[in-house]
Amino acid sequence: MIKKMALLGLVFCLITGCTTTKHPPSEDKPAQSEHRTITAQEAYELMQESTDFILVDVRTPQEYEEGYIEGAILIPDYELAERAKSELPDKTTTIIVYCRSGRRSAASASLLFRLGYQSVLDLGGISSWPYETVKP
Repeated sequence: MIKKMALLGLVFCLITGCTTTKHPPSEDKPAQSEHRTITAQEAYELMQESTDFILVDVRTPQEYEEGYIEGAILIPDYELAERAKSELPDKTTTIIVYCRSGRRSAASASLLFRLGYQSVLDLGGISSWPYETVKP
């Protein structure tokens, strides 16, 4: 009986495609497996060289009031899933995400990637940002 069940399970997997197959990345679009983490220096240089990015602070409004990186928009991590579509409509624009220490930014960057955003950079925490910040 056990052998028949195992055989049936194997046949089911073969028929339904339960096995995983890795496909090579297409040549015109490089594969991105997840968001990418960048250093404060890399983020600062990118922000100095380009205006084609959106900087997203995923901390709470109270934390944001204590100071933020200039140009950042506040979308708390607990609101990101519902607000991303309206406030980050272009999924090809580079999005740089940060929080206080790096935990929420990593989770938020991963969420944005799963939502289809193609260029998501995790800056980590503002606590490691050695450059100027702004207070409202």
